[in-house]
Amino acid sequence: MDTINTPSRAVQRVRHDVKFRDVTVSRIRQTGANMLSITFKGEALSDFVSLSFDDHVKFIFPDAAGVPVRRDYTPIDHDEQRNEITLEFALHAEGAATDWARRAKVGMTAVIAGPRGSMIIPADYDWHLLVGDLSALPAISRRLKELPAGARVRAVIEIAHMGDIRQFDSQAQVDVKWVTNGAEALADIRAWQLPAGEGYVWGAGEAATMAQLRALLLNEKQHSKDAMRISAYWKRGASDFHEKLDQ
Repeated sequence: MDTINTPSRAVQRVRHDVKFRDVTVSRIRQTGANMLSITFKGEALSDFVSLSFDDHVKFIFPDAAGVPVRRDYTPIDHDEQRNEITLEFALHAEGAATDWARRAKVGMTAVIAGPRGSMIIPADYDWHLLVGDLSALPAISRRLKELPAGARVRAVIEIAHMGDIRQFDSQAQVDVKWVTNGAEALADIRAWQLPAGEGYVWGAGEAATMAQLRALLLNEKQHSKDAMRISAYWKRGASDFHEKLDQ
């Protein structure tokens, strides 16, 4: 059994004033077989702030019938000098956001609101474990880019297509395990011995898988609930679903 981890570091919560910002598509780039990167530009972004790698903004766009739709996305990049932010869209088989992203063209407009707040997780933990699927890939990519040299990270990432494997821009010491389903991800983590020292676990993805991950960490790994942040970014059969698993 792994040693009980009692964290001494604290996650900092920062609140932001929520503003609705008009933006325009400036660049579109395919970043994987099922991932599309879209960069938005606008003067309204001049005071945009995103302090944490897993911040969420509300992306507001019209569906095919012109009805406004809201979805949560993580800003994977923010260029303050150019007044730009970049979001990555997972191209699911269906869905309003997927449909919008597939037909997106430079010059199309949308609205971005938030983030409402940031949860700043210290970067100086002895080790980090990041777990997620395609919906979490933008946050994982941003975290790896922001972690400093010397940080030790294990990432377990679920993908359905080998074309979604990517090279990460990171100065950290990163060990990545690509898996094809949630059960494989859980089995990998169950077999993995938590390293010595104080570590932090961040996970996001499908609701049932994330609930099992949290139970595994708490009950089998005896990892402190105060040293993890596990969220359900989506749920089978539901739309616009997001839930922090802390019960």
